[in-house]
Amino acid sequence: MLVEVWSDFVCPWCYIAGSRLRRALAEYERADEVEVEWRSFLLDPTHRRGVRKGVHEMLTEKTGASLDDVRAMTDRVRGLAAEEGLVYDVERAVVVNTVDAHRLYHLAKAHGVADQVHQRLMRAHFAEGEVLDDLDTLVRLGAEAGVPEEEARRALTGDDHARDVKLDVRQARVYGIGGVPFFVLDRTYAVSGAQPVEVLLSALRTAQAAGDAAADAPTG
Repeated sequence: MLVEVWSDFVCPWCYIAGSRLRRALAEYERADEVEVEWRSFLLDPTHRRGVRKGVHEMLTEKTGASLDDVRAMTDRVRGLAAEEGLVYDVERAVVVNTVDAHRLYHLAKAHGVADQVHQRLMRAHFAEGEVLDDLDTLVRLGAEAGVPEEEARRALTGDDHARDVKLDVRQARVYGIGGVPFFVLDRTYAVSGAQPVEVLLSALRTAQAAGDAAADAPTG
């Protein structure tokens, strides 16, 4: 079964959803039959390259809420992340244009370390205050997760995998995805948001059962 997850590296709910999906798969009796494919999504496609903002600054501008209200919002999300065993250092996290981070992820697929790179970039942004639009930073993080350093630098200096990112974003529009995380199971069932483990586990079993039924259905 194919599980596609549209997400962005600066989306805290995607950070939480990744942990919940891993927990659901750990409980799922047929997890060895599941392939997880992360898909690119730009949380803010208007965010210009080279512009770097703190989370609170970005949210006050985007929502028009007061700084106190924004801090209350991020404190809640930080608490939910902590329940998953995740660190969300909101004071250090820097919001950037993530196209290059997504391009690095697509390169990682060719080296069989896509999930490792996805998790490394998420942790780097949320827990370590790394800036994900910096070339040297991306090359280093990719290398830590198994992407050859020279290849990553060459790819990111050019426009390698830019088309892959655009295709993921285009497919999101086809599906009507307006926010992330967004799960699509076997290109048939959809789950929106950072749902609890129980919801994801139920969705996995439902999609698997439907796939089994379709495979067993008589043809002709």
